[in-house]
Order: sequence, then structure tokens, then C-alpha cells
Amino acid sequence: MEILRDIPVDIDVSAVLAKAHIKPDSQDGRHVAELIESFRPRINPKAMYQTCYIDARDDDGVELGGVRFTSRILRINLENTERAFPFIVTAGTEIEDISQQHTDLLLSYSFDLLKEAVLRVAIAHLHTHLKQRYALEKIAVMNPGSLGDWPITEQRALFSLFGDVKALIGVELTESCLMYPVKSVSGIIFPTETSYVNCQLCPRHDCPSRKAPYDEALLKSKYKDQAAVDTAT
Repeated sequence: MEILRDIPVDIDVSAVLAKAHIKPDSQDGRHVAELIESFRPRINPKAMYQTCYIDARDDDGVELGGVRFTSRILRINLENTERAFPFIVTAGTEIEDISQQHTDLLLSYSFDLLKEAVLRVAIAHLHTHLKQRYALEKIAVMNPGSLGDWPITEQRALFSLFGDVKALIGVELTESCLMYPVKSVSGIIFPTETSYVNCQLCPRHDCPSRKAPYDEALLKSKYKDQAAVDTAT
């Protein structure tokens, strides 16, 4: 297991303000910018990952690092690789604690956007780290809860690979399998020769976070036994 702690963070405050629809030269804009700058040194995202080898495969799942994950789509995606990288990334408890101190709606929304930006930076840092260390040309990611085929309850199996995650990077799993701090993400990164994004297999049309169009043809051709399940969810 490896933990990445010293993740460089260079946040464009003006971009955060723009996304929050706040004019930089307004009173609100100056106030939010000053607050962000004041606690910038305390922003401390973290990432952790395991290098796991695939122990076994069956029709509807895969055993990775001694832990079984039930997902036909995950099993198919790991068909042509012998190792994968379970991971957990967080924007950090520090920025979460700071944001909780402010109840003003505009500030809360701005800090939420800031936490999202920090999380994106940390995820990109992990991806770059893995590509460089393991000489990976292309990688893809699956996340528990992103598809009906791999429910969010599989978070428990993923977290079991890492021991005391809260003590290590400050992330805890709730009874409903959500993570705290909220701006955290977990999943499995794997080498691939083809492009894969969870959104390609998700039929939800009104998702604001969609990164790729729904590809029903791909779902039926490559993951055909799962097509009926995901179309119904």
C-alpha cells in the first residue's frame, strides 16, 4: 500500500468564482477570494492505493488482492490484465473542517466548488503517479455505486483492502456506504487499451456529471448479459 500525502495543489480562484457565478471584483468575490487564499496552506488532499493481482475470475465477479468484488462489468474490464489498483482519494479533512465553519449559502457553495477542484487535482495526481511508476499508457476507472452492476455496498470490500482508512488518510465509510469527507472518491484503476468511462454504460440522461454519452450498443455488445439489468436501474 502506498499513501500520497504531499500532493501539489494550484487552484485557480478566479475559476472557482466564475463557476459560482460570482464577479471577482464584487464585494462577495473579494471576500470569497480572501478566505480561500487565507486557508490555501492548509489544503491537504491525500490518496492511497494498492497494487493488487487478480487471484480468480468467474462469470459475475473477480477476486482482487484476496477480496472478491461482484460485478460482471468489472470482471470483463479486467479480462486482459493481471493487476489493478484499488484506490481512495480525498480532498482532505482539513478543507472539510474549514468549510463547515461557514453557514453563509454563497460561501458554502463556493467552498463546495473549491473542494471539488481540490479532489480533481488529487485524482489527476494519482493517475499521473501510476502511469509513470508502472509505465502505463492508458488507464480507466470503475467506482462502486456508479453503475447498477457494481453497487455502492461494494465499498466495504474495497475499504477492507486498506485497513484503518480513517487513521491513514481521514476517510471513513458510513453505514450507508457513503464516504466522509464527502469530497472523496474510491474505485479501481486498471490498464486498458480501449477507452472506458462509467458514463458510457449509464442510461441516466439528466446527470450533471456525465463525462461521455450513453452507449447502448457498447453495453449490449461487450457487456450483453448485463444490459437488461442496467437498463432497468
